[in-house]
Order: sequence, then structure tokens, then C-alpha cells
Amino acid sequence: MDTRFIKRIYQNLLDRKTNLTTWAEASPTSEIETRLLSSDPQVVESQLQVIDHSLCCLDEGTFGICQVCHETVDNKILELDYTACVCLDHYSEQEKRQLEAELEFSQAIQKSSLQPGVPVIPDIEVAAFSRPAAIVSGDFFDFFPFQDGAQGVAIADAVGHGVSAGMLMSSVQTALRLLAPDTSSPVLVIERINRLLLHNINFTTFVTLFLGSYDPHTHELTYANAGHNPPLLFQTQQRVVTLLYPTGAAAGLIQGFTADAVTIQLHPGDVLFLYTDGLTEAVNGQGDDFGLQRLEKLVHEQAGCSAAGLIGAVRQELEAFLGGQMPEDDITLVAIKAK
Repeated sequence: MDTRFIKRIYQNLLDRKTNLTTWAEASPTSEIETRLLSSDPQVVESQLQVIDHSLCCLDEGTFGICQVCHETVDNKILELDYTACVCLDHYSEQEKRQLEAELEFSQAIQKSSLQPGVPVIPDIEVAAFSRPAAIVSGDFFDFFPFQDGAQGVAIADAVGHGVSAGMLMSSVQTALRLLAPDTSSPVLVIERINRLLLHNINFTTFVTLFLGSYDPHTHELTYANAGHNPPLLFQTQQRVVTLLYPTGAAAGLIQGFTADAVTIQLHPGDVLFLYTDGLTEAVNGQGDDFGLQRLEKLVHEQAGCSAAGLIGAVRQELEAFLGGQMPEDDITLVAIKAK
């Protein structure tokens, strides 16, 4: 096996371990519960054990050796899944077809920036804002069609920021645009993205992702939330703000990933506000967080505004809160209002 390839895998696994360990040690319990849907430390530990096992195999010279014939597993397979331990010759025909599809999909992911456009949707106002903390953002939002003609909306956040997070986000964004037109299920898209990220040596961190599918005929939004900060739904009939909590763990974070779909009805005047944690975790000069409670109150008070007006009100409140300081993390906001 190519020495350079081995070194790249080893370094990427070390980076993955460092990123996961640092996140688990530095994050408050509330964030860990949001990303994992669990506060059990064993969930993170089991993922670290998978990484440590692969590092141990690399140290012992047994990494990438087929358990059946003891030949070397193909580099393309190991790049897609560093835990692979069986040669292609020993796969069933069905497994081969699935692997070929995953390889084609992985190779189709372009690591280049895609500029989202705000769509025109009947009876819906949409506005968005994104400001990176570094030159390249680890956040993104995007809009795209699903197979059934429903309008897809996504907001995502890679752990960390800067160039590596930006490259990961660009890959996830491209994956969404490739996958959504072939299905009508947000859950299936997120499950596929999780498989792409979980054991792929090109990605060393995980992604939180809220993915919704809006049907303009029924005015229903079906969503899956993979460990992302809960969007706010203002319901004008009840005059209340509801939090759309995660329905699955963050993509690329844990073994045994599952996610659920939830469907809600949007009535005229209802507002859906999506954001990344750079907003709620922004800290002012006094050491106070902007916080979710402040955001809930603001959305409730400003729900009568247009989508663009709500984005403007949140930005103005944040700037006043920070008192001229620059936020330390990427910030992305999306407002959707039913008319």
C-alpha cells in the first residue's frame, strides 16, 4: 500500500479523533445532547473506539488487509470507508452494486463553492443572511427541488470554521443538490449524507443539518433535524413560538444513525426562523451569550414583519448586543414566512 496514502489516512484519523475529543470536552451538556440526542458519554466513546482501532491497525501494519484472502483492500474502498476489511472480490453482487453507487456518488462531490439563490415560492416570503467568521464559512444555507416538486430548504453547520470546515460544507451542499432531485424524503437524504461522512477519510468532523421539504399545494413542511440548533416556528393562530428540536444525531458523528421526519402545517402569518449557533452563542464584552431565549422573544415580537424585516431586526439586535465586536463564529440566518 502506498506510504503516502497510509500517512494521509493516519493524519486524517488523528485529526478526526482530536476534533471529536475537543468538541466533547469543550461543549456544554446542552450542546452535546442536541448533537447526539443523548447525554451518554458512551455514544462518543464508541466512535472514538472505532478510530482508535483503525489507528492501532495502522501501527501494526494490518490496516486495509482483507480478512478473507489477506490481500490489500483497494485504496478507493478504504478512502470511502476506513473500516473496510474485505476485498471487492468477496462482496456479493448486491454489495458490489451498492459500493459502486457510493463510490460514484463520493467522486461526484465537488469541493467548490456553490452560491445559493433565494427561490420564488407561491405564498411564501424567503430571506437569508450569512456572515463567515473567517474567509471561508463552515455554515451554509441552500434551496433546491425534491423529486416530487416540493421546495427543499437546508441550513447546516460544520464543527469548527475556516478552510477545512468550508470545504466540508461545500461537499455537503453539493451532496444535497445531487440527492434531493432523486427522492422526496429529507430523511433518506440525511441518511445518505451520514454514510458519506461517517468513515470517509476526506472528512474529519461532523455536520449539523436541518433539511425541510415544503409542498406549496398543501402548505406542509416535512423536515428532519440532524443535531442542528432547533429552528423557531411562530404560529400566528396561537401566538406562540415552538422549537423544532432534533429528530436525529448530527451527520457523520455516531454509529447506528437514525432520523425521523416530522410534518407541520404552515398557515398565513406563520414564520419559520433558521439559524446557526454562531448567533445564539455570540458573546458580548460582559461575557453574556446572545442566547435562545432572547431570540425567541425577538421572533415573537417581530413576527409581523416581512421575512427580510425579521432578518434585519435580528441583525440589528445582535449588533447592539455585541457593541461593535465582531462575532467569533460563522452566523447564518434564514427566515420563511407564509402569506
